[in-house]
Amino acid sequence: MTFNEGMQIDTSTTSSSGGRGPGRGIAIGGGLGGLLVVVVALFLGVDPSQVLPQQSGMDTQGVDASGFDLSQCKTGADANNIVQCRVVATGNSVDGVWQQLMPGYTRPRVQLFEGQTNTGCGPATTAVGPFYCPADQTAYFDTGFFQELVDKFGASNGPFAQEYVVAHEFGHHVQDLKGVLGRAQQDPEGATGAGVRTELQADCYAGVWAHYASVTKQESTGVPFLEPLSDKDIADALSAAASVGDDRIQKAATGRVNPESWTHGSSAERQKWFTTGYQTGDPNACDTFSATDLG
Repeated sequence: MTFNEGMQIDTSTTSSSGGRGPGRGIAIGGGLGGLLVVVVALFLGVDPSQVLPQQSGMDTQGVDASGFDLSQCKTGADANNIVQCRVVATGNSVDGVWQQLMPGYTRPRVQLFEGQTNTGCGPATTAVGPFYCPADQTAYFDTGFFQELVDKFGASNGPFAQEYVVAHEFGHHVQDLKGVLGRAQQDPEGATGAGVRTELQADCYAGVWAHYASVTKQESTGVPFLEPLSDKDIADALSAAASVGDDRIQKAATGRVNPESWTHGSSAERQKWFTTGYQTGDPNACDTFSATDLG
């Protein structure tokens, strides 16, 4: 999906510094990046300090304090050419959609980092993958993950695959605002557990965003954030969703599939719920917690 060059990128809620101090919250939606390292434990979507306990005392002086220069992100053209700007601009677009769909919606913060960072949910590294931390209401992205998504998991290299990931993490913020995000920890594992249902709902919310992305106009400029979706865009999103399905990751890492330890859902389920959101544009259609058949 291509950004309209006339849109203006708002970086006011984005930071690219080393991040916030250590905390004790639970990070949601992480574990997509370095899964080949931690897939046996399958600690997906939990506190990064639990995923990588050896990092709990990491030397934060190693964090890139300067970060990415956000002044490079000004227009839609920058979003089309610079991956960090694409993350920020996608967040702007997702905010624009949810501000219209959800009364009382407030924007999350976005943290760009490289290598490692501190968060309200504890220290994290690239290996955790993109994640949302409810303790500081921030979505964290190391953009190097997107290349891992292609190289290690076989996802499409198209920009909309990256935008889907951003919209998924913002979906967790929507869940946080709705007060349902904590359900993921009540029954975190299993093919029909709350962990899977939480992740599939975030996929569905990403699809809802995609439904409206090309018709939602930026308030400050009056132009749509994005150009209309192409068939390839949808294929790219579905490719990304499939590449991080629990069954596909387990099969690649161990040669077998164990649904009892799933936390994100199968490839087919992730594709199904993204498609449900995209086709309906209705957040109410994303009630995975009441669904009797997730597939």
